[in-house]
Amino acid sequence: MTGMTSHGAGRTRWAALLIAASAVLAGGCSEAPAPAASQPTRPSPPPGSPAATSPATTSPAEEPGPAAEPRVLAKDLAVPWGIAFLPGGDALVTERDTARLLRVTAAGKVSEVARIDGVRPDGEGGLMGVAVSPSFERDRHVFLYYTAASDNRIVRYRYDRTLTGATVVLDGIPKGAIHNGGRLAFGPDGHLYASTGEVGDRSLAQALGSLAGKILRMTPDGRPAPGNPFQSVVWSYGHRNVQGLAWDPSGRMYASEFGQNSFDELNLITKGGNYGWPEVEGTGGDSRFIDPIATWSTDEASPSGLAYADGSLWMAALRGARLWRVPLTADGGAGDPVPLFTDRYGRLRAVATAPGGSLWFGTSNKDGRGSPAADDDRLFTLAP
Repeated sequence: MTGMTSHGAGRTRWAALLIAASAVLAGGCSEAPAPAASQPTRPSPPPGSPAATSPATTSPAEEPGPAAEPRVLAKDLAVPWGIAFLPGGDALVTERDTARLLRVTAAGKVSEVARIDGVRPDGEGGLMGVAVSPSFERDRHVFLYYTAASDNRIVRYRYDRTLTGATVVLDGIPKGAIHNGGRLAFGPDGHLYASTGEVGDRSLAQALGSLAGKILRMTPDGRPAPGNPFQSVVWSYGHRNVQGLAWDPSGRMYASEFGQNSFDELNLITKGGNYGWPEVEGTGGDSRFIDPIATWSTDEASPSGLAYADGSLWMAALRGARLWRVPLTADGGAGDPVPLFTDRYGRLRAVATAPGGSLWFGTSNKDGRGSPAADDDRLFTLAP
């Protein structure tokens, strides 16, 4: 289940180019294309959520001001999947299929940190998420999520010019040719979050004894974080394939999720929440499950990376080949999503907010489903 709803009508300081979506690119979900929907939909917010108590006002998508052109930061990469920033402003970037961890400076200089031992790329698996410890200046810890021979796992390293001291933090996450999840991020509470997919076995999403089809919350040592709802690392469940995690300044957590044939989703994540897969795709109106705050047809999205910046969520779309800006209201409600750069750069996967407030996003045209340009894959930066 995947779908995306926007939160809010807050003004943005970003100037961006709005281009109408008219073409359907190669599929970003594993399933066959679905009929196009006329525009993103905004379902009712989950019961008890901030948006439910104070519904957002619907307004047309904003017309952007003067066009802001993203700047090419790096090129000739191969499926950049995750981006995480070091304290000085440089980024660590993973390449899914090559198992390379790269360091990219704000000036665009690219250097190889390491090729990660034990990565077994297969289908949609490989080297995926990367997270930098909130205490990096003291502990020098970097975390990676990758597909190994028998599972998906999270491994902690010490980083000082290269990686040393590999320590498995969490293993036994089911792997598959599809739906491996893979996003990794520290939340504002200082705990480590990971997204997993149901690897094509739909029943695992509802099984609390499985790590598949979940959002996980853990200490940096891989133990269940204090306050988890199920005495395990599971934080929420009923997910199909979450590949984007982000938090707003109030600490509300959002996730982008792949749908099957009809709806991709943007969800507001709550402790212990059941998000419905496989019983529901998109908005189900079933009190047992939490409905998404926004949905798209799968040809408009197939969402992956997600970031918060300047009052909005920014969601990268693979099959949709665009960057979605979703304004957020002060209470966590959603405004109308605005599509940016439609069909300009091909499939987009990684997106992250740099320490200075700019956005970095990357293409995924060498993932077997895109049409690579001569200098793909690329990283871009978009400044306010």
